[in-house]
Amino acid sequence: MSRQIIVKVNNETKEKFYRLARVEGKTASEKIRELLENYIKKSDIGAVVDSLWERIGAKIKKKGFTEKDVERIIKETRASKRASR
Repeated sequence: MSRQIIVKVNNETKEKFYRLARVEGKTASEKIRELLENYIKKSDIGAVVDSLWERIGAKIKKKGFTEKDVERIIKETRASKRASR
């Protein structure tokens, strides 16, 4: 189900936006939907990654690993993957 969002902008901004959307062969509504969808995708992935790193970091610290331990494990894992190719 689609819902409407009302956004207030000044006339100059509105006219420029409508013109630019037409240049792309889109309506203003299509362009706004595209912009919103792109913003959400970009913002959501950043939040997910940040949250993931926070959870991983907390678990690593809780188990007593240090930054050097993590670096060593990464290096060992990469070396073992290279050797198995």
